[in-house]
Amino acid sequence: MTITKAHAYGNDFLFANRDAVAGRDLPALARQLCARHTGIGGDGLILYSFTEDGATMHLINADGSPSELSGNGLRCLAALVMRERERQHGAAAGSTDVRADTGAGERRLTLTSRNGDRYEFRAAMGHPTAVTEETIEVAGETLPVVTLNIGNPQVVALMAALPDRARFERLGPGLSTHARFPAGTNVEFAVVERPERVRMLIWERGVGPTEASGTGACAAAIAAMTAGGAARDIDVVSPGGTQRVEWTSDGVFLTGWAELLFDAVWTR
Repeated sequence: MTITKAHAYGNDFLFANRDAVAGRDLPALARQLCARHTGIGGDGLILYSFTEDGATMHLINADGSPSELSGNGLRCLAALVMRERERQHGAAAGSTDVRADTGAGERRLTLTSRNGDRYEFRAAMGHPTAVTEETIEVAGETLPVVTLNIGNPQVVALMAALPDRARFERLGPGLSTHARFPAGTNVEFAVVERPERVRMLIWERGVGPTEASGTGACAAAIAAMTAGGAARDIDVVSPGGTQRVEWTSDGVFLTGWAELLFDAVWTR
């Protein structure tokens, strides 16, 4: 089967056409493909089908568990759609809008710029739900957090400073698999550096530490806007780079790039 690899800010995904994986054990395939040393390597496997105005996507995490949505994976999918349009129609690829059907519902993206195989999109991520400030006992600490859903579950710990590696590796999995979240959750540790800038670290459900997260950036921004005094239009900085998050009356919008890396033939 043909596998396409793409990434957004170091958050990397493998793409396979749904028809090519019919009859396969999909969780096992995701684990095999995403393995860093014996596979191609990735944070998740996305199965897709092109549609008239975009594509469908089904995300499986690197550990084989299902996920509703990835903001960065969503942009990588949109880049794949734009490349397919260009292959079919040449430089005049037509619409710059992409509709994606995901496990969290429909999402729409608009191409804002292009530089080679790097595509920048503004994505409508919907309205957050169940935004709640609470306190959680985890790994021997009492931690104030903001919990919410932005197409997938998130918990954000707003801190005065980002945790060191040992604390991060203790609190990240502790929160991600906490009994408070029976289906697991994505975790962000965030610092409001100034009203228009938030810095974060990510522990992603089913993956572990990641360089970036699109939905995680949205979650960190929402938490900072709700409980940290941040503005409604901010930059969110992760180890992989900076994404822009806006929270308006029309919902949350995420702007950032995605890059197509290569196509490969998987023979196993």
